Amino acid sequence: MPEPIRVAAVGDVHLADDLRGRYAPLLDGISAEADALLVAGDLTQHGTIDEAKAFADEFDAADVPVLTVLGNHDYHSGEEREIAQLLEERGMTVLEGTSTTVETRAGRLGVAGVKGFCLGFSGRSAADFGEPQMKAFTGHGIETAVVLRRALDDLAGEEPDVTVALSHFAPVDDTLLGEPKEIWPFLGNYRLGEAIDETGVDLAVHGHAHAGREKGLTPAGVPVRNVAQPVIQAAFRVYDVVPRRSA
Repeated sequence: MPEPIRVAAVGDVHLADDLRGRYAPLLDGISAEADALLVAGDLTQHGTIDEAKAFADEFDAADVPVLTVLGNHDYHSGEEREIAQLLEERGMTVLEGTSTTVETRAGRLGVAGVKGFCLGFSGRSAADFGEPQMKAFTGHGIETAVVLRRALDDLAGEEPDVTVALSHFAPVDDTLLGEPKEIWPFLGNYRLGEAIDETGVDLAVHGHAHAGREKGLTPAGVPVRNVAQPVIQAAFRVYDVVPRRSA
């Protein structure tokens, strides 16, 4: 069998001072299991710089590239730009409508990321109609999918061997099973899934749905993994993805 690219992922770790010392020992030596570590948002509990420092201190222990998107919790205190800058200064990659590639022994891993936003799913989503407030809410959800699509299109030009879409909000409702259906529109966005299906993605990773389930598929059959820590019940999960050129 061809050697796979090993993608480790976790989300919703909600780091704060009271959790210092919990993750670093579990990430030490992660290179024996994975080629990169993806974090699917909600790095912090309340989106403060101090909490972001706790996250950086813990995840500095990973001896592989750390790529992340921010989540809704990371925006709570209005310090999301400062958080992103801090993490970049600590050597991590923060994606928001952007992409990057990582060289691995098995090939080039490409990751495009966006936080995403609420919207809902096909046939039961918010409509871009009516009051300005509703149009603003819906429009932002639509725009996040446009931004993800653009990042994936840009990434395709880099010709990675494996492409991963990283978001906080869910691109499909498969992985929301277990959450109350009444809140599904606030957990994900079907247009993110459309962007994934239209751009040759090999794996989609998200968080946010703490009571959902791990595994799902897009309508076109792309594997989707909900890696919220309360779902995977581990410091991270590793997914082996075989490069297309050798599949």
